[in-house]
Amino acid sequence: MSISARLNDLGITLPQAAAPAGNYVPWVRQGDLVIVSGQLPLRDGKIVTTGLLGASVSLEDGAAAARLCAINLLAQVQAACDGDLERVAQVVRLGGFVACTADFTDHPKVINGASDLMVAVLGDAGRHARAAVGCPSLPLNACVEVEGMFALRP
Repeated sequence: MSISARLNDLGITLPQAAAPAGNYVPWVRQGDLVIVSGQLPLRDGKIVTTGLLGASVSLEDGAAAARLCAINLLAQVQAACDGDLERVAQVVRLGGFVACTADFTDHPKVINGASDLMVAVLGDAGRHARAAVGCPSLPLNACVEVEGMFALRP
């Protein structure tokens, strides 16, 4: 099944790739790799979930925010591939950052929202290496941020 068909089956329409919020580029292509800068849980240009896991944000809301970050990652990859997501051969790595209290330890469960989305959309090509770390704050008070590295077909 094609990637676009899987997205359609999941009811997902990729947004326009977000512009960078600082002095960096949203993605870099190096050979057959695309490295995507950290994506926030943005919908229509606004952060969907703000705050800290372990305080004002539930585990479920954090995982949903990570899923939205993954959708935004795919939008950036689509832009890097001139609109052709079928060029994605493999999600190589995701890095997840969870804004949380000092005693919160379920970072992997939050970032599973992004990992699960990649597997749902890309099948086995969505399986990846990963890091999930906690931090005291993220840009714009977002509760989560996810970056990624993707291998492309030539």
